[in-house]
Amino acid sequence: MKRLFRFIMLALAGALVWATPQAMAKPVARVEGPANWNGHVIRTANDSYVLGNPDAPLHLVAYISFTCPHCAEFEAQAIAPLGIGMIGPGKGSYEVRPFLRNGLDVVATLLAECGPPSKFFGNAQMLLAKQRDWLEPIGKLTEAQKGRWDNPDFATKMHAIASDLGLYGLMEARGYTRPELDRCLADRALADRVAKHTQDASDKEFVNGTPAFLINGVPLAATYTWDALKPQIDARLR
Repeated sequence: MKRLFRFIMLALAGALVWATPQAMAKPVARVEGPANWNGHVIRTANDSYVLGNPDAPLHLVAYISFTCPHCAEFEAQAIAPLGIGMIGPGKGSYEVRPFLRNGLDVVATLLAECGPPSKFFGNAQMLLAKQRDWLEPIGKLTEAQKGRWDNPDFATKMHAIASDLGLYGLMEARGYTRPELDRCLADRALADRVAKHTQDASDKEFVNGTPAFLINGVPLAATYTWDALKPQIDARLR
């Protein structure tokens, strides 16, 4: 797993690895319960995001890579039933922890985490829903673009990748301005922290692929899809 950490840090510092389409820090303060918890979002000290009642008896964690096709499929299938049956009524909370598999995950994660916590889940859902669209240009990169992607300056490299993949337009449609996005993409400190969180997940939670799940701090074996996860949630909500 230390090799994974070195791999990600190499992507941050030097030549970027191109992707191909294919605990929780519990908040200290208790919150008064709303009628619907689907709008309640907390950012944790570990740069992850919790949707729902932070004091709910069930806490679901999902490690998500924004370039992972299985993560996009899970998101499409799971978000509605989770919101209706678990998150909304306050029975459980849902935490997303970004997991870096490659350099493009760095760009997408910086964009997903851009702005206030209330924006994160909408950003994440959009990036996963549009995943095929923004990954599609990878197979058509020109030599000039590849050179831009290898720029040693972190911010310049992130800006070039976001531009070449059409990510600026997707995020601007969500109300962001170009200067806001540029600032988020230049956040090397956040990128380094998420790389460290990824390494910790591999070392401590035995996460070696995405999506990966924990319920109340316990890693779920052989659980990679909504069909496999749903009965385990249902059994705990009875």
